[in-house]
Amino acid sequence: MRVLVTGGAGFIGSHYVRQVLTGAYPSLADAELIVLDKLTYAGNEANLEPVRKNPRYRFEKGDICDGALVSELMRGVDLVVHFAAESHVDRSIAGAADFVLTNVLGTQTLLQAALEAEVGKFVHVSTDEVYGSIDEGSWAEDHALEPNSPYSASKASSDLLARSFFRTHGLPVCVTRCSNNYGPYQFPEKVIPLFVTNLLDGKKVPLYGDGLNVRDWLHVDDHCHGIQLVADGGRPGEVYNIGGGTELTNRELTERLLTAVGADWESVEPVEDRKGHDRRYSVDITKISTELGYAPRQSFEDGLADTVAWYSGNRSWWEPLKKRAGA
Repeated sequence: MRVLVTGGAGFIGSHYVRQVLTGAYPSLADAELIVLDKLTYAGNEANLEPVRKNPRYRFEKGDICDGALVSELMRGVDLVVHFAAESHVDRSIAGAADFVLTNVLGTQTLLQAALEAEVGKFVHVSTDEVYGSIDEGSWAEDHALEPNSPYSASKASSDLLARSFFRTHGLPVCVTRCSNNYGPYQFPEKVIPLFVTNLLDGKKVPLYGDGLNVRDWLHVDDHCHGIQLVADGGRPGEVYNIGGGTELTNRELTERLLTAVGADWESVEPVEDRKGHDRRYSVDITKISTELGYAPRQSFEDGLADTVAWYSGNRSWWEPLKKRAGA
């Protein structure tokens, strides 16, 4: 079996690759993995160092918008797991062009190549942010898409493209929509690694607005487990939410991170709220739980402690990234 993983040098994609190549998913025990990654600022080959010498692993540096390259790599592929995306909301607010190019055109390029290569399954990894904001209750997969940032709008567009290739051409596509991920190897512009690394360096951390925006936290290992369940048994044309089951306000998250690092509220700097900041995200995971047997396995308490310990012990990984970013 041959699997093409796009964005496989990023945070979530690299975790999936490492899990596949260390035997976490029995259906892919003998699979050959081709990792396609452009190695932009958030892509890092060091994320794949633990599996670099695995004979089933092959890395290709390239852009998912490169039709010729994508078509070449797609030959003989049985499964595509599409992680590659521009994904940082603040960056999308500052400039949306790269998000539209990668997330929309790049996804279309992959879908077209997969159709022509007669790929057996295509899993498109998306986000709960496409639903917008919800004051109470949780989104089911058939909820209207109401994205509020350029990033989430570009992901909603790619979701609809994926749906169209199933409806029009019969390409066996599934879409997954996850809540906020956390865990080791996450690029330090995201809130948990940003706060942890800043606090470890004795720096302040920024808290948007009143700090009462709510997010559901999902450990990257649970997310990738859910993705593989969809790859193995998800019905083509369907969407599956993947959540972690731990809703926290940003203020509550900050409190836990301060405690974990041994800091106090003197280290917190209130900042002006983000433009169009969604108030609350919450996904209903009934569908994936009922159909595919998914349930989060990692408690937030243990997952956060392990994550803080990983960043504490891996300065050589994150310090160069922050220096390049001028952080």
